[in-house]
Amino acid sequence: MKQARPIIWGIAIVALGVIFGGNAIGLFNFDVFFDGWWTLFIIVPSAISLITEKERLQSLAFLGAGIIMLLAAQHVFEWEVAWKAILALFLILIGLSIIFRSIFHSKNDKEVEKKVKSADDKTMDAQTAVFSGSERVYNDEVFSGSNMVAIFGGAELDLRKAKFTKDTVIKAFALFGGVDIKVPEDVNIKSKSGFIFGGISDERKGESKGKYTIYLDAAGGFGGITISDKPKQKK
Repeated sequence: MKQARPIIWGIAIVALGVIFGGNAIGLFNFDVFFDGWWTLFIIVPSAISLITEKERLQSLAFLGAGIIMLLAAQHVFEWEVAWKAILALFLILIGLSIIFRSIFHSKNDKEVEKKVKSADDKTMDAQTAVFSGSERVYNDEVFSGSNMVAIFGGAELDLRKAKFTKDTVIKAFALFGGVDIKVPEDVNIKSKSGFIFGGISDERKGESKGKYTIYLDAAGGFGGITISDKPKQKK
């Protein structure tokens, strides 16, 4: 569905142009700047993400918050009520997310959990970015796993030239931050996500069928993990 995102944005921009153009030449009179028009900057992107992204909880939460704020701006109810309603919405969605993830464990999640529990933390690299950035690049080095933390910062792990001798584990935690993992095209990825308002964005071309597998255990809140396998450009 990611391929549809630019098309949807294009349609939205064309529609906006038609509205402005129609108003300018007198075809119709549609007031774009109605009370609460600014909430569209929350509602429209959230609605598009809800359609195009796999991780929909965050999009649903902000879509609901945008609609509630629009109703408050339209004087359907007071702003004091709106903020309480938004808080209640967020709490309900977080609770439901925890419940469903606890009940509906996939076979893939159980496999990742098993590998993570058996991993030896002493052999894994540690990478931390707190209010800062961190980058680790492997050049013909053996990769034996990584423990990554990004809090109000960004951490990047480049494995495109790393050597793999066995299956490995990556533990990634992102809180109001992001983790960017670049992997070789011939390495498999199996992931488990425990995010609240966030998730894993897999930008690889397709499923790999390599000899070795990276087991990714990702968690956090208001952040995300990005996986890509774009070849390293030659300088």
